[in-house]
This record gives sequence, structure tokens and C-alpha cells, in this order.
Amino acid sequence: MYSKQALRELGINEPLHEPHRQALERDGFYIVEGVLTAEQCDQMAAEFDRLHDQEQDRGGHEVHIEPTAKRVSNIFNKSSVFDACLEITTLLQASHELLGEFKLHGANLREPLPGGGHQDLHADVPKKFADDWWVSNAVVAFDDITLDNGPMRAVPGSHHWQPINVAAVNVFDWIEPSLTEEEKARVPEDLSKPYPGEKLVTCKKGSVVIINSCLWHSGTLNTSGNRRRVLHLTYTRRDLPQQLVQRKFLTDELYNRMSPAQRYLMDIEPLREGESPMLESAGRGSNDWWAVESTES
Repeated sequence: MYSKQALRELGINEPLHEPHRQALERDGFYIVEGVLTAEQCDQMAAEFDRLHDQEQDRGGHEVHIEPTAKRVSNIFNKSSVFDACLEITTLLQASHELLGEFKLHGANLREPLPGGGHQDLHADVPKKFADDWWVSNAVVAFDDITLDNGPMRAVPGSHHWQPINVAAVNVFDWIEPSLTEEEKARVPEDLSKPYPGEKLVTCKKGSVVIINSCLWHSGTLNTSGNRRRVLHLTYTRRDLPQQLVQRKFLTDELYNRMSPAQRYLMDIEPLREGESPMLESAGRGSNDWWAVESTES
């Protein structure tokens, strides 16, 4: 199987909607409303709460524990409630558009706590040349994302600029090049402050924000304390390892409920004779973001 075939088997026969393709190219992100119903959002939000109540301070331990936010990772092995998110058409189309041959990268539930959630401006991943895209990211909103409950701030078009403030654990085998004077001038002195032209990305529950992970962005402070439960669902190129290696955690129950196309996109289908699973990077060892034992997202 290959990615286009998997999409066809999932009933996706068309490329990314042209206005969305243009926005992704121009701005580095776009929003689609009404992807999930209110009932689906309520079910997924309640399941997030249930899983986090079980894990408490260990929530997200397979990937990353965050002191100022609730997190749960490895969600598809723990529950079938989120399965519909694996068939979000616009996300799969955008991932194919950006990445070519692609597979699931990670799936992390997250809710910033009251008074928490603010981050320095950053890009999630680097790039080695202008259109070297590594990861697509979707923010699936189970609650309304408002101006005061910790929305993402994004700098439209910044995915075309040099990577900024990429965490060391995220760089894989990338070597940061010397910056031109123009590139140096773009970098703010204080990454925590608002950036000229940034946009606070708000949306209704049930919406999905599709993001090129090279975009300059960050979380902001949840000043109201209102709930903002989301799923960060990411895909990566098939030549790169997953954030959470699905084969390491795979249960029979998950495998049996996935279709062949879903197994392919999750990278859990049976290996061919002589094949070895891609478990960790050949880059910077066990502290690498892509490595099996990584604790960072």
C-alpha cells in the first residue's frame, strides 16, 4: 500500500480544497469549522477527562509531562472514542499535500490550566531547505477556543522563514545554518512578547486548525480559566520516525478495529520479510525528539 491508495480506501478521492491549499502555502495554517459534531466533541472531552483522572500527574508520560497543562498520550490504544479523528479528511489531504508519503506521528490531548499555557515563540521542527516539510499538525477543538482561554498565536507566512527556537530535542540531524542579516532582523529579542503581525487563532468547538509545523507560533496564557480541551494530531513523512512509536504500544484491540488503510497510516501493518521497524532516529541518540524513549513532544 502507499499513501494515495490508503486515502482512496478511506473514501478520500480529491486533493486538498484549493482555498485551503492556498492558505496553507501562504499563511502556514487554516481553520475548518464543523468537522466534529457537538455530540462528538462532548464525548471526546469527557473521555479526555476520564483518562486524565486515571493518570493524574502521569498524564502524557509516554511523550511529555507538562506542569501547567493536563495531557494524555497514546490515546488510540486507550480508547476508541477518538477514532473519528483518524479520518479527518482535510487533515489527511493536507498531510499528503505537504509530506507526500506520510504516517501518524503523534496524538496528544492537552488542556492548559488556569494561569498556564503561555509559551515562547517557536517552530516545532526545522527544515533543511525552503519546502522541506517534516510534520503536519492539527488542533482538534473539543471546546471553544477564545481570546482568553489560551489560544495559539501564529505569525502568518513565517513557515517560509528560517526555523526559530526549535527545541534541541526536536532537531534530529539538522545543523543550524548561519543566518543572513535579513534573517537575524526577524528574530525578536524577547520570544515571549507579541510579534508584529501575529494572529490569535480562535475557533468554535468542532473546528480543526491545520498547521505546517514550521510555522512560528506558541500557546498563550489561559487568563479566564475556561476549559480548552484539544487534541494535537500530527503526521510525519514515512522516512522519519514517529514521536510515539505505535508498534511499541500496540494492543490487539486497536489493531483489530483498524482497517488496512488505517493500519498503514498508523504504521502498524505487518512488516514484510526482512523489514525492521523504524524505532528511533540515527541522529542524536536517546535524547532525540524522534527517539523511542523521548519524553519531549
